[in-house]
Amino acid sequence: MSTRSRTVTADEADIRLDRWFRRHFPGLPQSAIQKFCRTGRVRVDGHRAEAATRLAPGQSVRIPPLPTAPPQVAAPPVDPDAAKHLQDLVIYRDDEVLVVNKPYGLPVQGGPGITRHLDAMLDALRFGSAERPRLVHRLDRDTSGVLLLARTPGVAARLAALFRGREVRKIYWAVTARRPIPPAGRIDLPLKRIGGARGERTTMAEPGDPNAARAVTEFRTLDHAGQKLAWLELRPLTGRTHQLRVHCVAIGAPILGDVKYARPDQNGAFAATIDGLPTGLHLHARAVAFPHPAGGTLVVEADLPPHIAQTFGVLGFHAPPARPPGRLRE
Repeated sequence: MSTRSRTVTADEADIRLDRWFRRHFPGLPQSAIQKFCRTGRVRVDGHRAEAATRLAPGQSVRIPPLPTAPPQVAAPPVDPDAAKHLQDLVIYRDDEVLVVNKPYGLPVQGGPGITRHLDAMLDALRFGSAERPRLVHRLDRDTSGVLLLARTPGVAARLAALFRGREVRKIYWAVTARRPIPPAGRIDLPLKRIGGARGERTTMAEPGDPNAARAVTEFRTLDHAGQKLAWLELRPLTGRTHQLRVHCVAIGAPILGDVKYARPDQNGAFAATIDGLPTGLHLHARAVAFPHPAGGTLVVEADLPPHIAQTFGVLGFHAPPARPPGRLRE
């Protein structure tokens, strides 16, 4: 096959060059793409480009002769009942984005020992589109709430840029074991990842640690039950892995049910020690607000999952229902 060129479309704006290749040539391995870029066989508008180069509409990508790819194995169809359940989780949909209220316990992506996850079922959320929706951020398996999906590759690239630029505002609700003092504030504590692949975890970093990343969370107490339990609103200003869980431990108010991060002296985080409360992690992505690709700011809220709603009922916390999603015009 000879060298040829292809023009970047408007819907592919800001997509990485390697992801552009994988979209058009799904059987091409990442190692081959990187080698083509490293040796200059791939060019953008006649110039050498790295795999991470972000493309603009109208640019010309030179495509070298490609190795023959093995035939692609079609993904198994999503079970109709599972597809219907997943579609029922959609709380907002338009031509550019989808927002789902992810349930507690559903992994977003696969991993060791994980066979059922959201990413494998996204074909159920095409809603007639030729494109499969794409993940643009993640939630932990045991964190519920708003999860944003892009309906086209170009929108996925634009939303990813918004996340990188910290233009996406997120609000989480958590029930914590112990009431924080003071009841509101700003947590500015650097974090780092330690351990191996399956045992990896986030921890607070020492000042000056070269492996640390800045992590900032704003919090305020919305209600409390004595000194033992509180309902917090959390606003992460950075997006570190398990940031909210570790920051809540740092202020002495671990999230209820967080058996991974609560310290031994914070055993109130184990919900089983409190009569009438479920044992799951009590962390919920309540709302997201971001500049919509078609204009304005889209705001979407998600109602509580059953186990946190049960805890609210036991403790007498009164959560307003999620407001209908809407786009605010600038």
